[in-house]
Formats: sequence, structure tokens, C-alpha cells
Amino acid sequence: MLKATAQGADIRNRILDAAFETVRTEGVARASARTIARNGSFNQALIFYHFGSVNDLLLAALDRSAGARMERYREVLSQASPAEFAPLARQLYLEDVEAGHSTVLAELFAAGSGNRALGAEMLKRLQPWLELAESLIRRFLAGTPFATLVDARAAAGAVLAMYVGIDLFNHLDGDRSRATDLFDSGERLASVFAPLFGVKS
Repeated sequence: MLKATAQGADIRNRILDAAFETVRTEGVARASARTIARNGSFNQALIFYHFGSVNDLLLAALDRSAGARMERYREVLSQASPAEFAPLARQLYLEDVEAGHSTVLAELFAAGSGNRALGAEMLKRLQPWLELAESLIRRFLAGTPFATLVDARAAAGAVLAMYVGIDLFNHLDGDRSRATDLFDSGERLASVFAPLFGVKS
């Protein structure tokens, strides 16, 4: 039984790997069961046996990647100061790009705009990130003049919308300079506002 369970987990991981790489390199439009199975060298019937549908598989592949990225974000940002946030956020974003996570995320968001069910699932998957951003904003603002002025939930939504928007732009034209420019601006602003957070600039 243990061997069978391990084999099943191995097959699922192979399918998830193939789905992720197919979306990353070929896009959602070409991520059919046949293409994913061909890229992963397995029978396409296994996709429906293990995941039910191609969309469910693609969401599962995103979930696996997002889970690893969330763990990494929490690890890096949990003790970060406001002054450290911009350079650390830049590092994490570049890791997202390198790992293909940002590409797969952009592909699925774009596909979700024309597929109500997929779009609803993608919105659900934003909630943990919204909560993370809100918690960081609340921590950064605590004890500052901005604590009562800024709606942390709304600010978190704006940050998340900006991240997704940059992903979509970058995915369309491959120009990462807008993200780099944004992080550069963030570092300059952090140095200006550092005294308000009790940090020496």
C-alpha cells in the first residue's frame, strides 16, 4: 500500500511539473491534456484520473508553486523592517520570475478574464496574499502617524493589484524595467520616510 501511495504521489508530481512547465513555456492556450501529457511523457488519461479536468490541474500546479512562494515570502519578510522591504521585495519578485511563478500566474489570470469559473478560482487564490500584505502593512504602520490614516486592507489590495498588473505587463512585452523602476522608487521613498518609522536613513 505504501509503495502504491508513493507511486501515485510520484505520478501526480510528474503531472504537476508537466502542467506548470507547459503553461510557463507555451501558455494556457496550448496547455491541453494532450500537450501536457506529451511534455511529461505520460498518458493523458492520468490527468483526468488524478485531477478531474485540465483547469483543475492547472490550478493545482499554481497552488503548489504558490505554497512554496508563500513560505519563502513569510520567511524573508517576517522580520523585515520598512527600510529593508523594497530590496527584499525586489529579490522575491526576481525569484518569482526565475522560477516561472509570475509567468504562470499571469497566464492563468489572463485566461480567467474570459472564463468566469477560472476567474473566481483565481480570486480565491489571492486571499492569502492579501492577508499577508495587510499584516505587513499593519506591522509597518504600527506606532507611526500613518496608523490611523491608512486603510491597511485597501492598501494591501492596491499592492496586490500592482503586483498582478506588473506581471501581466511583463508577460506581454517581456520588459522587466517597470518592476525594477518601481522597486528603485520604493527604496528611495523608504529612505525619505525612514525617520517616521524610527529608522535612521
